[in-house]
Amino acid sequence: MSETVGYARTSTVDQSYSYQDQLDTLQREGCTKVFSEQVSAVAQERPEFDAALSYLRQGDTLVVTKLDRLARSLPDLMSIRTELETRGVGLRVLDMGLDTSTPHGKMVMGIIGSVAEFERSLMLERQRIGIAKAKEAGKYKGRAPTAMAKAEEIKALAAQGVAKTEIAQRLGIGRASVYRALQAE
Repeated sequence: MSETVGYARTSTVDQSYSYQDQLDTLQREGCTKVFSEQVSAVAQERPEFDAALSYLRQGDTLVVTKLDRLARSLPDLMSIRTELETRGVGLRVLDMGLDTSTPHGKMVMGIIGSVAEFERSLMLERQRIGIAKAKEAGKYKGRAPTAMAKAEEIKALAAQGVAKTEIAQRLGIGRASVYRALQAE
C-alpha cells in the first residue's frame, strides 16, 4: 500500500512558527509519516531527510510544503528528482501545486530540469573561456594535486591494512586518488 510521507525543515530553531506551520500543513495533507529537522540546507548532513529517502518505497509520495525545504540548489533538486523517479516515488510540492505523478507535474519538473541543464552548460562554457584566457596570460596553473600530496599517508594506511574506501574517507579524497597514489609506487 502506498504512503504519503512528509518532510519539513527549517534552517534554525528560531524559525519555530514556520516549522510548526509545515508540520501542520503536512498533517492536513494526509501524510501518514513526517520526517522533520531544523538544520541549514547547506549543512553536509540532513539525517531526517536521509531517513525519509530510506523509508520511501515504490508507489509512495514525498510531500514538502516548499521547494526550498527539499533541495539546496537546482542540481540538488534534479538529483533528488532522479532518485525518486528511479525508485518509483512521486513528489508533491504544495506551494507550487506540483505533483510528479501527473503528466502536468512531470512536464513542469522536466522544464525545471532543462533550465538546470542549460544553466550548467552555460556555466561550464564560461569557465572554459576563462581558463583559456588565463592560460594565454600565463596565470592559470591548474588545480593543486591535493591527493598526491597525501601519497605517503595513503601508502602508510594501506600498509596497515586499511581498506581503500576507508583511506579515501579518512583523508577526504576520492577513491580513485587512493588507487593512483598506490599505483605510483
